[in-house]
Amino acid sequence: MRARGWRVAEHVLRAGPHPAAVRTGELAMPAVAANSAVPVTGEPPRADVVTPVLLTDIEELAQLGVWSIDVRAGRAYFSDGLRRLCGSPTGDTLSAAIELVHPDDKPVLDLFRARLYSPTDDAPIEVELRDATGERDFRVRARSETDATGAVVRILGTVQDVTSSRDLERQAILDRRLFQDAQQVARVGTWEWNTQTGECVWSTMLYELFGVEPGVPITYTDYLSMVHPDDRDWVDKRWRGLAVDGRPAEAEHRVVLPDGGRRVLRCRAVARDNSRGAQVMIGTAQDVTEQRSTETRMMRSSQRFTDLVAIAPVGIALFDDSGHLLDANDALCRLLEEDLERLRGRSATDLAHPTDRATSLLHSDGLQGGDLRAGQRVLVTASGKSVYCELSVTSSVADDGQRFWLVVFADVTERRRAAERLRYQATHDELTGLPGRAAVNELLGQLLSGPEADSVAVLFCDVDNFKRVNDSLGHDVGDELIIALARRLERGLPPCCTPGRMSGDEYVVICSDVGEVGGVEVLANRVARLLRTAVPVRGQLLRVSAAIGAAVPNGPDGGPSAGSRSTAADLLRFADAAMFNAKRQGTGRVSLANAELIHTANSQMLLEGQLRDAIANGELVLHYQPVVGPDGTILSAEALVRWPHPERGMLSPGEFLPVAEQGDLLRELDRWVLRTALREAADWPLLTGGVLGGGPGVAVNLAGLVPGDPEFVEIVSAAVAESGIAWDRVVLELVETSLIDLPSRSRSAMAELADRGVRFAVDDFGTGYSSLSRLKELPAQIIKIDRAFVSGVATEAADFAVVRALVDMARAMGRTCVAEGVEVESQFHVLRSFGVEAYQGWLLSRPLSAEAHRELMRLGPVHIPRGS
Repeated sequence: MRARGWRVAEHVLRAGPHPAAVRTGELAMPAVAANSAVPVTGEPPRADVVTPVLLTDIEELAQLGVWSIDVRAGRAYFSDGLRRLCGSPTGDTLSAAIELVHPDDKPVLDLFRARLYSPTDDAPIEVELRDATGERDFRVRARSETDATGAVVRILGTVQDVTSSRDLERQAILDRRLFQDAQQVARVGTWEWNTQTGECVWSTMLYELFGVEPGVPITYTDYLSMVHPDDRDWVDKRWRGLAVDGRPAEAEHRVVLPDGGRRVLRCRAVARDNSRGAQVMIGTAQDVTEQRSTETRMMRSSQRFTDLVAIAPVGIALFDDSGHLLDANDALCRLLEEDLERLRGRSATDLAHPTDRATSLLHSDGLQGGDLRAGQRVLVTASGKSVYCELSVTSSVADDGQRFWLVVFADVTERRRAAERLRYQATHDELTGLPGRAAVNELLGQLLSGPEADSVAVLFCDVDNFKRVNDSLGHDVGDELIIALARRLERGLPPCCTPGRMSGDEYVVICSDVGEVGGVEVLANRVARLLRTAVPVRGQLLRVSAAIGAAVPNGPDGGPSAGSRSTAADLLRFADAAMFNAKRQGTGRVSLANAELIHTANSQMLLEGQLRDAIANGELVLHYQPVVGPDGTILSAEALVRWPHPERGMLSPGEFLPVAEQGDLLRELDRWVLRTALREAADWPLLTGGVLGGGPGVAVNLAGLVPGDPEFVEIVSAAVAESGIAWDRVVLELVETSLIDLPSRSRSAMAELADRGVRFAVDDFGTGYSSLSRLKELPAQIIKIDRAFVSGVATEAADFAVVRALVDMARAMGRTCVAEGVEVESQFHVLRSFGVEAYQGWLLSRPLSAEAHRELMRLGPVHIPRGS
């Protein structure tokens, strides 16, 4: 770039030889001709004049250039440093120099020249100008020399590139503005407290958070007076403790604003000594009121924040150019279990573990002189232990010119081990320790891509009637049974077979060489015998068996047609389909995949893929069946999913829910139904009569999304927030068996949502293995009496007695009863005589489309048959 200096030179260009010395501050230098190494004048050099060679060195060191104008001769001179700094024009003309100055700075330049040619004293004049591009900034400093008459005869000056400093100043201004904006966005204020005087300094945002007029003097006592009375004592002790021990502290407390409002602030602070030696506390305060009032989860995260894991120690070492250690800090000595004197002189290669010495620690891939690179290496301690470290390496040069390496070692051993444990947990079943779904797919994929792929076999095993064990004896007994069967498989299978657990009561066996075990049928029967056993659990023998399905990659009946290669997913699907075929034949049966089974599996896979796309693209629809009160008022409606299939027409849940279950799509299907039902129900007309005064509730039956899901509360909360529906209009229906032996996490999730207003309903109550006595243990507010009892309530004495007892029990425990499957008038009138609060069934209304249901609500109460 040629500009920059020429705004300076524009007033400078004119001159000729300059006989006088140029002064820059306290530094005296001779004016020199452009690109010349000798003085312009013919005068002999003086002792106080710096030589031109030294002038060049000084200019380069100080990053400035020197110039002068001989006004009488009309010539300008520029030093070599100035030409390097500014990019001198070809000729020393005023017009060429002016072109190098930014157009907006021309008026400033004209004023600068005018002051130099009409000086009032001999004081230097200074101005800052930009080059023509506006990208560089120069400080121009000049002084005029006059003759006895006061006429200007000579102008001496310097030019310094101040771009970097101006960039830093602009960045500092930008940083301050961004900091203030960030405080506004995050609602974070900053403060300072002088513990000796009690005076406080608050940021503008902090004044706003406390509701105090900005600028009002604040003391520590003023601050405490605004802290909530119940928090004041412990907050005071917390901050005064910080003043004593100097350790960083934090507190989350309430404040009472001048207008009576209350806020919750999260404060953090550290101790510092100011420039006058007094101790001050500095810190931040963030308004977290909204988070605390809307999400109890945020309350728990505040506690978790105080339990953060300590940062691992960081070691630092200095190596000479040959890679030998010169010095190290205590952290590295502790890390390597060595004294500093024993470490000195060791080469960087010697510090590495023998398995990681192919390259020096100082020569990581891509490392070049002066650059910083990070990589993970393995070191060895004095006791022989392996230590994994993240390395940051940089090279530099010492004052004596010697090159050295600076290396930072961050111990990541525990983090690496934790990652390995997490990977193990992610690929292995937590209950049995067997390889899980991910590990099974990985192993099977490796075998099928190898040269012996045709020798691979897969067996899919499902324990018969396992649900009965869970429901009757409890999940703990079921878990013990699953573990016992896993151990039997591990002990009884040949070496070429690997057992795994897919989920629930499903195992898989992968055989790498089916010929070694006598063929797939022999192996399947052997596995069936292993799983057909009596397992002692808690003092009793549980007799179990399992259905076995087997598949091989390219057999005539066990895999795809010749010429095609099976994938891991294919083989698992085929074995799964064979297992279901075995289950249909009875308990403990074995089935091998054949062409017909594979065709069925492929058809189901096609339907599964279509269903997956339909869920993702919102191609399903909801119908609604009203739940009405005794007077016909619509109290709520149950959302029922339908699938308008492009080829098969409208499909009912019975036709595609098994596909969703088989394809592990129930959770995503439940999420879609929940979001859609809440969104559509949010706009339903308000009730004008009946027992409720607001909008009717909407019930969603959940099968895949259950309270035990780690994201259950978040998913439901997000759906409610997205729809804008009131919490107390949401009813979540769960089948009875899913509410038995609930773990504490599931109960906590249900309680958290119930506190916000969500109601839980037990669907199909009485069809599981529960008794009426379990009613009081279920964390649900609504009991839905199964249609199996309702259908005979008017004709069967047993059903009459069961329903009546259930209604009385539910009423005594404060539960609401809903009778489902009400089809005839006699059922309705008997149930109403029991005091049932709500009814659902075709007698009152069939499931309706969303628009038809809205119209039904608009028309008012549902017609109730009079009866006798």
